Amino acid sequence: MAAATPSWADMPGRVVSMNLCTDQLAMMLAAPGQLISVSDIATDPLISPMHMEAAAYPANFGGAEEIYLLRPDLVLAGVYSDPAVVSMLRRLGVEVAQIDIVTGLDQVTDRLVEVGALLHREEEATARAEAFEADLVALTRPGTGPRAAFYYPNGYSLGTGTLSHEILTTAGFLHIADELGRDSSGRLALELLAVAAPDVVISTGTYPGNSRSEDILHHPALEALIAAGQGHVSGPDWVCGTPQVLTALSDLTTLRDGMEAE
Repeated sequence: MAAATPSWADMPGRVVSMNLCTDQLAMMLAAPGQLISVSDIATDPLISPMHMEAAAYPANFGGAEEIYLLRPDLVLAGVYSDPAVVSMLRRLGVEVAQIDIVTGLDQVTDRLVEVGALLHREEEATARAEAFEADLVALTRPGTGPRAAFYYPNGYSLGTGTLSHEILTTAGFLHIADELGRDSSGRLALELLAVAAPDVVISTGTYPGNSRSEDILHHPALEALIAAGQGHVSGPDWVCGTPQVLTALSDLTTLRDGMEAE
């Protein structure tokens, strides 16, 4: 009991998350009552896979003054969170932990362990990490499957050095970015996509209203390409490197297994 006292004394009792990905990790790992606020976008169903869980927490809009007034013991932020906000909070004496993005599935357990240690929830983090690793093995497929491509508004496509690439290839698909030598993300000419003729085109859902950037998703050439093969919509489970990516991976393995069976 005496040995455990310092750990409990140092355990942050009021934790605020101001980043979509740390929102998820905190909601997964925090003790009851430990997490007191998540980012306002955590409740957006278009980008947050845990939007229903997030509705139980007060939202913050990422402002330094707003977060400081919540009297947090610890603020979880991303490496690309507003540097002015992070700097101000630290000058005010608030501990801010900036969690790096995940670019590979092997880093998911690292982030679980990292945030688990910050929250003093090591056992919960270890259990989550072990469950993730077991599910990942079960969902991994040989990399001999159909050829696939990402194509988003403005003709944006993902390269090989991304988390989405890892999800795709772990499900057994071949990413055409490898063929095209595209290790980074950026715009891909529709002509190049059409010539590559992937078996699957992965795109995204659209927001209500009109957007010129989304017009290309309705181009006849792209629609013909999808009609000749398969279309797949990526969702919020693809956004952050948390165990939620298993849902995205499961959807893809179901698609691949079905295509292989045909």
